[in-house]
Amino acid sequence: MADPELVRVIDYILNRCNEQAIEAVAAAVIRRRRDLALFGGMRNLPDPQKLARDLSSRITTGAGIQGLKDTVRSMAERIIRREAPELGDEQIAELLGELIPEEEAGEALPRDLLASMVEQFIAFSLGRMDEKEDRELRGEMGSWPDRYWQTFPPVIRLIITDFLKGEMTEGEFNAKIGNALDMGGP
Repeated sequence: MADPELVRVIDYILNRCNEQAIEAVAAAVIRRRRDLALFGGMRNLPDPQKLARDLSSRITTGAGIQGLKDTVRSMAERIIRREAPELGDEQIAELLGELIPEEEAGEALPRDLLASMVEQFIAFSLGRMDEKEDRELRGEMGSWPDRYWQTFPPVIRLIITDFLKGEMTEGEFNAKIGNALDMGGP
């Protein structure tokens, strides 16, 4: 039996939210998932770095963003079906359409995924990455640093380049990357 409060929230999202409220709900969900992943929680949420490796291993030259989006959409659908089994297919499709739109133009990687990729790239570039992690990533994706670099938006590349050239401190880098990630979307 589903939690009555959860049912009310989902009903509100599906039947009463306007576009602005949907955006606020989507942002809140993303923020809460990030907080749970960073600080732990009652649920067993996936490790963000492992999720980043798994998802980024599916990025290919031709279907990169769309393939990633399809994977995220599929994961979200499984979670919704598990947590709200009373929802019908039409309601789930509508909720997924609001949370993960189908449009292709100007799409960006999810913030948490991009943040994990930046963290791994910097750790590798500074020689801080564990050799085992590097081997695993190369086993899954081949030349993963090149794939990550090609996937990063231009502003992220510029900030990383400046940091690696020593033109800013690590604190300044973290602040600028955080701002760039926040400006980039979800």
